[in-house]
Formats: sequence, C-alpha cells, structure tokens
Amino acid sequence: MLKILFLFTALLVSGASYADSPRDPYKFFFNETWGDYAEEIENARAAGKKGILLFFEMDECPFCHYMKKNVLNQAEVQKYFQDNFLNFSIDIEGDIAITTPEGKHMKQKEFAFQTRVRATPVFLIYDLNGKPIHRHTGKTAGVSEFMWIGEYIIDDHYKKMKYIPFKKQKRKELEKK
Repeated sequence: MLKILFLFTALLVSGASYADSPRDPYKFFFNETWGDYAEEIENARAAGKKGILLFFEMDECPFCHYMKKNVLNQAEVQKYFQDNFLNFSIDIEGDIAITTPEGKHMKQKEFAFQTRVRATPVFLIYDLNGKPIHRHTGKTAGVSEFMWIGEYIIDDHYKKMKYIPFKKQKRKELEKK
C-alpha cells in the first residue's frame, strides 16, 4: 500500500511540474498560416480576437532566441496571447511569398524592409481593421513586461496613452506589491 501511495504521489508531482515546464512556442504560441495576413485579420475577427501579432525574427538574433526560450515558451503567455490574438512568426530574411495585412503580395524580407524592421525582434500588432496599433522592438525584460504589451492592447490602453508611460505605471504597481 505504501508503494502505491508513493507511486501515486510521484505521478502527481511529475504531472504538475510538466504542466509548468516550458513549451515550444512554434507549437503553442504561434498559429499556422499560409502567409495571407489580410485573411488572418478576417480570421481573427471571426474568432473574436483583438487582432494579429507579427513576430519579426531572424536565425542569428540572440534577442529573438531569448524571447522564444524565456517568454514565448511559457504556458501563461501562450494561453493569454492565443486567447486574444492570432500570432505569427516572420523571417526577416525569408523568401516565402506572403500577403501583407494591407493586401500587398511580396516576400517576407520585402515586407520586413517595407515595415522598417531593422533590428529584431519586432512585435507588431494589427487591429481588426488591418491598422498597426503597437510596435515593440527588442526583447522584453521578461514575462511580466511581455504580458503588459498584451494588456495594453486588450484593455484598450493604447487608445488613451503611449506604451512607455503605461509600462512605467505597471512597474510602479509591481514595486508596491
């Protein structure tokens, strides 16, 4: 009986730690796409999302790797952003043909250049009308700061204030706790 109790406890503990372990962002954060982002905005609207998030990255970017290894792989981040956005990765050096949110046909690298992505990562969020409403360049300080980007859009703070004052306000709230 003691062995069964021990085995049951071990299974519960290992299951709990598995649920909290990092998960592949390409499976759990990013959505699959054929690269038609104008259509993806329509899909986001039909699914009741706030918009689409585009993650501009490149293979050699250490900050992109940081975001994927430390932030985008966290279950809470994945759930929050999957619940509220359709999320897509774009290779700024990619030759894959896409349709931009504005409906133009070009390669990924041309879209990145046109969108003035010069450093990576860049998170660019479009609303349901295909209008870019927030751009974040570089890595965030961690999970909390990335979640603030979502909150900034989801709760419509972007309509009332710039992101930097919003982030300062969130940091002050965090310091008070």
